[in-house]
Amino acid sequence: MSVTPEQAQQVYDEADCLFDRSAVEASIKQMAVEITEAMATKNPLLLSVMSGAMIPAGILLSHLNFPLHIDYLHASRYRGETSGGELDWRVRPRYELQGRVVLVIDDILDEGLTLQAIIDHCKQQGAAEIYSAVLVKKMHDRNIGIEADFVGLEVEDRYLFGYGMDYKEYWRNAPGIFAVKGL
Repeated sequence: MSVTPEQAQQVYDEADCLFDRSAVEASIKQMAVEITEAMATKNPLLLSVMSGAMIPAGILLSHLNFPLHIDYLHASRYRGETSGGELDWRVRPRYELQGRVVLVIDDILDEGLTLQAIIDHCKQQGAAEIYSAVLVKKMHDRNIGIEADFVGLEVEDRYLFGYGMDYKEYWRNAPGIFAVKGL
């Protein structure tokens, strides 16, 4: 179900700000420190999961001061909705994954289905090591058992938007992490 810009504005106006810009960016900087310690000598390939990881990955990259390659993939379960369906592969990585150390960067770890499918794809393509980094991890019991190696923030189980996460394709650009009222 699509919404009008006016409806999207109302959702923003009524939303709860869980983390403001400074808190989000501090968590990204901390992830960068941890990623640098783990990967600075591994010549990693960073795979940003579009569209949600565009903003956190861009900020994260500016704090990684070591040689690396950057690529992206586009796989989604949400397609503008507030609940996920079957994984839709839109774009696969262009770099060869065989023998590479890969860091998958995503906006959110919810149930883990999307991240697990992406990690499985990297394994099938012969990646030597696979790490994952997420800006947000939701705290609930629906996760399929996958954990991210690097986590920026842990949040309650609500529908979130901002810093790459969207509300029906709006507000990826919101200046913090917000929770939709009633969802």
